Amino acid sequence: MNLISISSPKKKRYLYHPAKFHIGDQMGVHRITSESARFYAMRERIVGSAISILGEASLKLDSLSREQCEKLGDLASKLLPYAPGYAGKTMPIIARLFWKLANVKEKEFPLIEIEKLEKEIEDLKKELGL
Repeated sequence: MNLISISSPKKKRYLYHPAKFHIGDQMGVHRITSESARFYAMRERIVGSAISILGEASLKLDSLSREQCEKLGDLASKLLPYAPGYAGKTMPIIARLFWKLANVKEKEFPLIEIEKLEKEIEDLKKELGL
């Protein structure tokens, strides 16, 4: 488990899980990093930005083209392996809804590398003007 060690003004040390602590707010923050911690941070950043794109797109459905709706459905399907918990359970639902709006049949839920997914998210964000 990756923990963050914080020195308080009274010289006591506290350990926090990275998901429950905002880094950079305190003096004396030391982050214990590993390969899994870097992957965790990247996954959280990518899933968060993708969910933001899906949310913004859902607010302007009338102005989206069919191709854009299909790409949003594809994005949701590619997030499935990386989205934990209830967010992961909603990804197939979101993908099917966007595919239905695009009038395309349900597709496979592929497993792609997270770096490729990050690039696709950035491209889609530019295309949608978000």
